Amino acid sequence: MQIVTDRGMDMAPEQMEGFNLHFAPLRIILNGQSYTSGVDIQHAEFYELLSKTESFPTTSQPSAGEFAALYRELAKKDADILSIHISSGLSGTINAARGGAEMIPEARVTIVDSKTLSCPFGWQVEAAARALKAGWTLDKILALMDRIRAEAHGMFTLSNLNYLIHGGRISHIKGLMASLLNIKPIIAVNKESGKYDSLAQEITIKRALLKLVDLIAGMYAEGSQLRVQLLHGDNLPAIETLKDLLEKRFDCHWLPTVAVAPVLGAHTGPSLVGLSVSLNSLFDEVP
Repeated sequence: MQIVTDRGMDMAPEQMEGFNLHFAPLRIILNGQSYTSGVDIQHAEFYELLSKTESFPTTSQPSAGEFAALYRELAKKDADILSIHISSGLSGTINAARGGAEMIPEARVTIVDSKTLSCPFGWQVEAAARALKAGWTLDKILALMDRIRAEAHGMFTLSNLNYLIHGGRISHIKGLMASLLNIKPIIAVNKESGKYDSLAQEITIKRALLKLVDLIAGMYAEGSQLRVQLLHGDNLPAIETLKDLLEKRFDCHWLPTVAVAPVLGAHTGPSLVGLSVSLNSLFDEVP
């Protein structure tokens, strides 16, 4: 079996070592130039370009035909394909994957909606890849992914809402009001709808980070052993602050910090800071 995913997923290079993942292309258009996220534009170059323009980037998903071409090529080696994708509540990528799979009857494609993005999405792909490498059956892998989807949580905050507003990921009216009031929202992806939920709002980024940690303390007892992966747009100072706040209240097993993929950063901008978190024991059964 082979795994297909997309660049709405974030994993550190160390997490992907030894895995043979195949990526459907997600594209960014900035200043009239098209880039494929994670292929011909990486994090550092993307934010450098962003800092030099007043334009907002837009993104586009793969076509069904591109998925069909990918599945057709992979099926020449192994007809069993597990295709795991960014939340259907935030992107139409999974619909294109379904359309592509219908075009290739020789491929046995199982399509999974991660119902999330970035590192929480990456944890699902990581678990699936590790289990596949260990020889697990498809049913057992899918059950593992369901458990990780249910028990891993992601949330983030940001000081500049303009990218979310421009990308249509939040209401323009609510976004405009929040900008005028200088509100810093704490955002998660709803596990049922796969769309953004606003969990809380603060008036400074420091207070938002404190509130984010308070929200985690509402899910896990202080001192709990947590698996944590920090993520950001281009905001390492806020990452250090968040790490310090978490270390004061929890026993954290730290995964490598990641800069979110350019195709995600196009909708959130450089100010984003957040995390993926679960009990450390969540991955105890993952090979």
